[in-house]
Amino acid sequence: MKFLCVLCLFCGLSVSGLALDREAFTFTKYNLHLRLEPEQQRLGVRGAITLRNDSDVPQQSLALQISSTLTWRSIQLDHEPLEFISQSYTSDIDHTGSLSEVIVTLPKAVPAKGVIQLTIGYEGVVRRDATRLTRIGVPENAAKDTDWDTISNEFTAVRGIGYVTWYPIAAEAANLSEGSAFTIIERWKSRHRDSSMAVTFDQPALPLFFNGIQGDKLENAIGYTIAHFGANVPVFAMADYKSLPTRNGSSINFLFGSEAAAKAYAALLARVNPPPFLRGNRDLQVLQLPNTEAAPFVSDSILLSPLNVPISTDAELNTVYALARQSKISERLWIQDGLAHYAQLEHIEKAGGRSLVLAYLTIRRSLLSDPVKNQQTSPQPATADSLINSGDDPKSQMKAMWVWWMLGEMCGEDVVPQSMANYQSAADREPSYMQHLLEAACKKDLEWFFDDWVYRDKGLPDFHITTVFPRKNLKEGYLTTVTVENLGNAGAEVPVTLHDDSGNFTEKLLVKGKSQATVRFSTTYLPDQVTVNDGSVPESDFNNNTFKVESATEKPSP
Repeated sequence: MKFLCVLCLFCGLSVSGLALDREAFTFTKYNLHLRLEPEQQRLGVRGAITLRNDSDVPQQSLALQISSTLTWRSIQLDHEPLEFISQSYTSDIDHTGSLSEVIVTLPKAVPAKGVIQLTIGYEGVVRRDATRLTRIGVPENAAKDTDWDTISNEFTAVRGIGYVTWYPIAAEAANLSEGSAFTIIERWKSRHRDSSMAVTFDQPALPLFFNGIQGDKLENAIGYTIAHFGANVPVFAMADYKSLPTRNGSSINFLFGSEAAAKAYAALLARVNPPPFLRGNRDLQVLQLPNTEAAPFVSDSILLSPLNVPISTDAELNTVYALARQSKISERLWIQDGLAHYAQLEHIEKAGGRSLVLAYLTIRRSLLSDPVKNQQTSPQPATADSLINSGDDPKSQMKAMWVWWMLGEMCGEDVVPQSMANYQSAADREPSYMQHLLEAACKKDLEWFFDDWVYRDKGLPDFHITTVFPRKNLKEGYLTTVTVENLGNAGAEVPVTLHDDSGNFTEKLLVKGKSQATVRFSTTYLPDQVTVNDGSVPESDFNNNTFKVESATEKPSP
């Protein structure tokens, strides 16, 4: 009978867990004390978390999630232990592909906008694990190059949400194979953009790095704080690093045997510079990853990267991005992150010209592909997936980069720095704030552009040339009328290039979504080909961009 009562209680809690709103509570503040035991690959955490009920209804149950290799030890409210049910929760938000979740029953419901503080404790191991990637078919070596987080005697580096859930969260299940992982992670980051985190580490035996502001050193501990931690993934790293300062105040932190590589990277930091408006006043800490094939990672003022020599183009661009990213210019990610990627394009252009930029954009064009959105016929798509509401997932990063590039193309290369010189993050309270700054510098109406690319997600344009009419002038030469149609919902100012025996002639043409526009060329010779879009504007189909002028059989002699 007693067993039956316990079973009924468990089932009742499980049913309530199934109906649980895992995203009802926002974690407004973390105050955590971490104990690292590298020789056992262990992590122990004690501390407090503050949660606010941001749902519209009172909540008496809540979920708390940590990595599946960590175990909950205690959860208390007002020094009283709380009743909870532990369960495994499959989610690719963690490198193991699973979370250790507890469903906590509170003594009384927390009203809407009500706040509670819980005292918590958990511990366990953090080992290198790429289960979430290998189970969807990623080769093991490639998977481990991406999920390299671990605690060990030789090297410790642990990233937060999206990699290792080493601090408590509550989110719906993320699935990489279904494409929901980025959505879940970015929704979490957006909800916690104004949350704060204070972390204290037991005094480490080796150099320790954390992407927060270091506070006063305590007798046996060292503390850090992060404001707006939702926008920057918390990460800590510890190893037997040697530090090589650079002339710009940054430092290269390298492992044994890598001094020559560290000097090469120090020279790189001295050589590359993002645009002046993106040069931050905080130092960049470059931390060496021991695996030479490991994927680099940037968060706030930390860049974790292999120190491979000779330095590859990708490594150089990662450094440019990291320098620009830590400038802290805006709380809006499409501005902050987009401009950091825009700095990469500027660096490429200085090194190899516009053609090299177009080649770089072409390689990354597939990240913007969204067949469902591109086939959408509704003139007013929802704003939920808009750039202004998005996070730093790969698609949003690439779209933001391309938006800044197109703005520079439309308005001139000086307009972006001029606008950012007048930008003030504290004044950016309305979505249109950036638009108006750019319009003032550009002297153009950009409402249509921001509506198509920033305020809404209208997919990509799809340009094709419908007609080309060359007409011989009365005296000499030809006047050619070219009509371009945009089959997509998003408009853009796109280059149209006419080719004849003397070369190429290019004009820019604004073609809004689901519409046509016309441009005229005056040339000496009869054209034989016209192309719309040189790759500077992303679109859903580049296979229909060239028009052969079949009538170009008779050409006047030069």
